[in-house]
Amino acid sequence: MLTLLLQLLLAHLIGDFVLQPNKWVEHKKSLKIKSKYLYFHAAIHLLLLLLITAFKTQYLLGIAVVVISHLIIDFLKIYLEKPKYSKVYFFADQLLHLLVIAAVVYAYHPYELNLQYLQTPPFLLMVTAVLSVTYVSAIVLRILLTQWSVQIKQETSELIQHNSNHAGKYIGILERLFIFFFVVINFWEGIGFLLAAKSIFRFGDLKDAKDIKLTEYILIGTLLSFGMGILCAQLYLAVLKIL
Repeated sequence: MLTLLLQLLLAHLIGDFVLQPNKWVEHKKSLKIKSKYLYFHAAIHLLLLLLITAFKTQYLLGIAVVVISHLIIDFLKIYLEKPKYSKVYFFADQLLHLLVIAAVVYAYHPYELNLQYLQTPPFLLMVTAVLSVTYVSAIVLRILLTQWSVQIKQETSELIQHNSNHAGKYIGILERLFIFFFVVINFWEGIGFLLAAKSIFRFGDLKDAKDIKLTEYILIGTLLSFGMGILCAQLYLAVLKIL
C-alpha cells in the first residue's frame, strides 16, 4: 500500500511542480481548454505514472482514473479560478488531486484511518501548544506593545505602511513556530541562527530609525516573541513528561 501511495505521489509532484513551467501555466490560463499544454501536462502525468509503477497492468485502471481526474480538476480550476483567490484555488486543486490518489490507493489496498489518535492527550497538547505559540502569542504581543505602536503611528505612517499587508504578523508567527520546534527537538543552535538572521535583516530598520521609539518597538517585540516561543516549548515539554 505504502509503495503504491509513494509512487503515485512522486509522479504527481514531478508532473505538477518539476515538469510544469510557468509558461505552461500562463498559457493554460489564457487559452483554457484550447491550450495544448493542458493536454501535454496530462500526457506527462500518464507517462510518469506508467514509468514509476513499472507498467504494471494491475494499476492501469487506477492510473487512468488519476490522469482523467487530473485533467478534469485542471479544467475546473482554469475556468473557475479568480485572480483574487488564486492561492485558495491552488491549494484546493492540490487537495483534490491528493484525495483522488488516496482513493485510488484505497481501491487497491483498503486501509483504515485511525482517528482515535486525534483524541489522545499528546496530540491535543501539541495542537494547544501550536495555537498558543502562533495566534494567541500574536494577540498577547500586540497588547503588550500597544504603548509603542500607538506612539509610532501618531508620529509616522512608516509602520502602518509596513504592516498594511500583515507581513509582520505572519513573520512573527513563523518565527515563534520555528523556535518552538527548535526547542522541542533540542536544537538550540537554530534559535541562535534565527536571531542572528533577523538581526541582520532588521539592521536597516534600526539604523535608519529617526525615532528611538521605533528601535525600542523592534527590539522589545523581538525579545518578547523569542521569549514566548521558548516559554511555550518548555511548557509543552514539561506537560508532555507528565502525560
